[in-house]
Amino acid sequence: MLGSLTSFSGTLKFDTSLLIRGTFKGDIEARGALYIDEGATVEAGKIRAMSIVVAGSVHGDLEAADKVEFRSSAQIRGNVKTTKLRIADGVLFEGRCEMVKDGETFDPFAPGAVASS
Repeated sequence: MLGSLTSFSGTLKFDTSLLIRGTFKGDIEARGALYIDEGATVEAGKIRAMSIVVAGSVHGDLEAADKVEFRSSAQIRGNVKTTKLRIADGVLFEGRCEMVKDGETFDPFAPGAVASS
């Protein structure tokens, strides 16, 4: 967990789950689940994870092998590529969404797998 008073910049790579409550700037590659809590701010070129849940603010492209969920307090400015997407009422989403039909062959971690701009 990155706590609410934590500010971090760089590249995050991890195999388990992570909860961000503070501020993060950089790229994220998560082989587990990524949770961006309400009040958290993430500025990223790209975020790749197995699943992504956003309740805070994200500026950057998101790719998830399993699912992406935007909770009602979420503010997203960037493109999304995933197999499943859930958007709650009240979400601010500025970007494009690409739904992947064959989740078995979609691998956001493969070299060259980047969300479309």
